[in-house]
Amino acid sequence: MHGRLKVKTSEEQAEAKRLEREQKLKLYQSATRTVFQKRQAGELDESVLELTSQILGANPDFATLWNCRREVLQQLEAQKSPEELAALVKTELGFLESCLRVNPKSYGTWHHRCWLLGRLPEPNWARELELCARFLEVDERNFHCWDYRRFVAAQAAVPPAEELAFTDSLITRNFSNYSSWHYRSCLLPQLHPQPDSGPQGRLPEDVLLKELELVQNAFFTDPNDQSAWFYHRWLLGRADPQDALRCLHVSRDEACLTVSLSRPVLVGSGTETLLLTVDKSPLAVEWRTPDGRTRPSHVWLCDLPAASLNDQLPQHTFRVIWTAGDAQKECVLLKGRQEGWCRDSATDEQLFRCELSVEKSTVLQSELESCKELQELEPENKWCLLTIILLMRALDPLLYEKETLQYFQTLKAVDPMRAAYLDDLRSKFLLENSVLKMEYAEVRVLHLGHKDLTVLCHLEQLLLVTHLDLSHNRLRALPPALAALRCLEVLQANDNAIESLDGVTSLPRLQELSLCNNRLWQPTLLQPLASCPRLALLHLQGNPLCQAVGTSEHLAELLPSVNSILT
Repeated sequence: MHGRLKVKTSEEQAEAKRLEREQKLKLYQSATRTVFQKRQAGELDESVLELTSQILGANPDFATLWNCRREVLQQLEAQKSPEELAALVKTELGFLESCLRVNPKSYGTWHHRCWLLGRLPEPNWARELELCARFLEVDERNFHCWDYRRFVAAQAAVPPAEELAFTDSLITRNFSNYSSWHYRSCLLPQLHPQPDSGPQGRLPEDVLLKELELVQNAFFTDPNDQSAWFYHRWLLGRADPQDALRCLHVSRDEACLTVSLSRPVLVGSGTETLLLTVDKSPLAVEWRTPDGRTRPSHVWLCDLPAASLNDQLPQHTFRVIWTAGDAQKECVLLKGRQEGWCRDSATDEQLFRCELSVEKSTVLQSELESCKELQELEPENKWCLLTIILLMRALDPLLYEKETLQYFQTLKAVDPMRAAYLDDLRSKFLLENSVLKMEYAEVRVLHLGHKDLTVLCHLEQLLLVTHLDLSHNRLRALPPALAALRCLEVLQANDNAIESLDGVTSLPRLQELSLCNNRLWQPTLLQPLASCPRLALLHLQGNPLCQAVGTSEHLAELLPSVNSILT
């Protein structure tokens, strides 16, 4: 047996590795204790740099040790000569690079590099851009490196056009590069700023059409990669709307003024202020949300003094000014009228879609046809199906409504894990269409029954609705935002799965409420209805609470002002 190499068994190998790990752990823990002891004693010298280098070289994600190194470097800045400090910084940069090779996605290492370069009088930003390019060669999706590159580009004042060209090169190499697509969405608005569209505003049409062509090539090359589809969705999106007062309503009966805004705000906080003038005279009022909660809301209302509603004058003019965006709206209450209002048109203001030029419409129509062809080849591609739906919404939501619903069914079958999200998105689109149809008909009645709705959206657009039918849907609750419907007189919500009535509160004009065949289990769930002063008729047939003994008596005590409760 002499002269033969002894081969270790698997048990021996495992034991050797265990002992090796234990030895490394002891050294690691010993060095860490020493660093903490020195830090506590205020001994922030170069020995701490050496000790932390040993630990961070193996584990760059030890954030506390990066803090220790910063404390040491700050102390050494006052002790070293410029030449010694320059050598120290050069060593630190080299050490950081070695740590990034250990873990290119170490938050602490990238952050420390930003901190270090931010303290240098003349950093070599060109070298940092080269460093980013090298690491992105290895992993083009390393978002830590992309974040650092954006920091370097900003510090070095690199022109956005050069950075856009850099994204071109990476996208051309590999379309599946979400970070490159995202960076384009940041750079293009900087290169092509549009007046009144904000930092993430819409692009000029010629630029938009070129981007649509680029991204179409990407998702036709690899239909299953989501990066290009997400960027395409951003291109189809739109800038945030300008601050505007959508609707102003004055009620003589309730002595109340209600205003609907283009975005939810918290009135009275910072710059979010609403000013009211009546007949050109300022009027100090207390603003509140319809549901009484102190939180950002689309809809705000205030009580009006009797003098501002004097019926002896031929008319009263109410003007509300939203100071944040210098937006304002005016409405007139005529003598003998119980209410007056002024409302923006959802179609004229393009609340749900952008107005398309002939050229853009032609391009999107062509994309729609191309996506339909792709869908025939890739029938289970969820990104393609969703994009078809979004293109139809962008082109003409009413014209494509029936076809859109069919694609939603197909998409739910393909992507059952997101069925709930798709149901909510479908409900949102259907409600938008219903608002548009209601405007075209110039009525204040909205029928949303038998639409399989799972959620209620855009309720701030229904401020003037008097009759609302939500029957035969899949609603589980009437949300607090429903309190914005200040003019609502009749609400039908039969045959849903409603378990909560939090939204049916403080509706000043509600007279009839029908909640048959829902999931209301106990009378106390109806407590919010006590705040509706005009509620006279309540339908509750088919709810579990109707089966309990004494329900009628309990409801009569709970809602004494309701004339008729049918159980």
